[in-house]
Amino acid sequence: MGVPMKSDADFEAARDTAYRVTAAELRQFVERFERLEAEKKDIADLQKEVMAEAKGRGYDTKALRQIIRERRRDKDDLAEEQAVLDLYREALGM
Repeated sequence: MGVPMKSDADFEAARDTAYRVTAAELRQFVERFERLEAEKKDIADLQKEVMAEAKGRGYDTKALRQIIRERRRDKDDLAEEQAVLDLYREALGM
């Protein structure tokens, strides 16, 4: 075994300060994430209200959700998928 190192007060003070800063920074990340989670929940609630309103006016919410998913996608990918689906439907006599 080696010789034990003697205590260094400056090193220990720097280590303690670094720990406190790291803990404070970590807390900030956690709190920011928690705020975003709360905002995400609020937005989800608003989206539900929009769909409920659309349903109340007679719109098919399943179709609306499909349209929304399609609008998010790349137009070329969507066209390619639609072409394949049409080909398969035709092959099955649909």
